[in-house]
Amino acid sequence: MTDFWINKRVFITGHTGFKGSWLCLWLTQMGAKVAGYALQPPTSPSLFELCNIEGLLEKSTIADIRDLESIKKAISDFKPEIVIHMAAQPLVRDSYIIPVDTYSINVMGTVNVFEAVRITESVKAVVNVTTDKCYENNEWEWGYRENEPLGGYDPYSNSKACSELVTSAYRNSFFNREKYNEHGVAVASARAGNVIGGGDWAVDRLIPDCIRSLLQEEEIIIRNPNSIRPWQHVLEPLSGYMLLAEKLYMHGTQYAEGWNFGPSDYDAKPVSWIVNKICDIWGEKSHYRIDGSQNPHEAHYLKLDCSKAKSHLNWGPRWKLEKTLKSIVLWTHKYREGADMRQVCLEQINDYVTSCRLQ
Repeated sequence: MTDFWINKRVFITGHTGFKGSWLCLWLTQMGAKVAGYALQPPTSPSLFELCNIEGLLEKSTIADIRDLESIKKAISDFKPEIVIHMAAQPLVRDSYIIPVDTYSINVMGTVNVFEAVRITESVKAVVNVTTDKCYENNEWEWGYRENEPLGGYDPYSNSKACSELVTSAYRNSFFNREKYNEHGVAVASARAGNVIGGGDWAVDRLIPDCIRSLLQEEEIIIRNPNSIRPWQHVLEPLSGYMLLAEKLYMHGTQYAEGWNFGPSDYDAKPVSWIVNKICDIWGEKSHYRIDGSQNPHEAHYLKLDCSKAKSHLNWGPRWKLEKTLKSIVLWTHKYREGADMRQVCLEQINDYVTSCRLQ
């Protein structure tokens, strides 16, 4: 990373979540002035509270992304130069239970952010973070490219495809490339794969479920052992979001489009491989069984083609999957020992940055 972020004013939605907390920590370490907008941390414990992220921020607003007037006031008052939108209902299984909330948060929440940007003259770059699941999944063996059709089988995936369409509509209607000299705002979307890392306690996610069971010395239960996902450490896509935001800020509409940020092909592994490996690394009593009950539909095979990011942004994954899993186990052992978790996170960030410089 460069000195670009020093004193940059960055507004992050979803800052109390797992990814948002890591991003706030990284940006403030690089000298950015960060404000956040989100609901209370979604889990207890949470990375946000463990690392006292709020103490690093210029302002932390606890409010609902569906409250248009609230998000407009928060963004216009802070006067950010860069907005990174990550607030979401992020779980596939929850989207079957609360489909209306899923759509209202993920679709209208995105609309509200763009409405706030429209009245805030300081904003120069916006990154809307969606998901790899926004593509129409045909269970192909090759990765999806940014120009593939959007879709989504379940309400979560489909709502994120809708968020992509909202992004495109606002870019065309209000932040048009041809009128960039008039509005000065560059808008892009970022699509990442299954993000994992220390400090994620979400329910119905493979790694958090494994870690909870290991900490409690209980049997790990897995739902879809043969499902293949593009696993990657949380720092991988975050580095992509920051690089994309920097490019938007510096070069405007040249980068104002959709971007994939996923792992290397060889790190698209089945669930059973992940569980076996994390149990091996854990090094204590650990075992798992397969849940044979009926579960809601989830994609079996999904991965991204990140050629565009590699060739145009010079971005690529730095940590292999085994390194990622080792970092999660190390983080968890430190947590169990009562270590300073902000310091542990910063050490892992520095480790990642060093690996970027060496490659």
